[in-house]
Amino acid sequence: MMSFSQALIALKTHQKVCRTGWNGKGMWLALQIPDAYSKMTLPYIYMKTADDNLVPWLASQTDILAEDWQIVT
Repeated sequence: MMSFSQALIALKTHQKVCRTGWNGKGMWLALQIPDAYSKMTLPYIYMKTADDNLVPWLASQTDILAEDWQIVT
């Protein structure tokens, strides 16, 4: 288990992370770095939802303070 700070470092090294406290199975976060063909111009974090959609993600207070982050293998 790790803190959000550690999870953020993992994201920056192109690893996927999740929280054990999330209810949905198979949910994870990843960091997207835009390229020349992207509509976005800055990096952003996105989530794979339990129903297999990809959506932009914004951390909640609970997520930021949680200590149950882990790397998705």
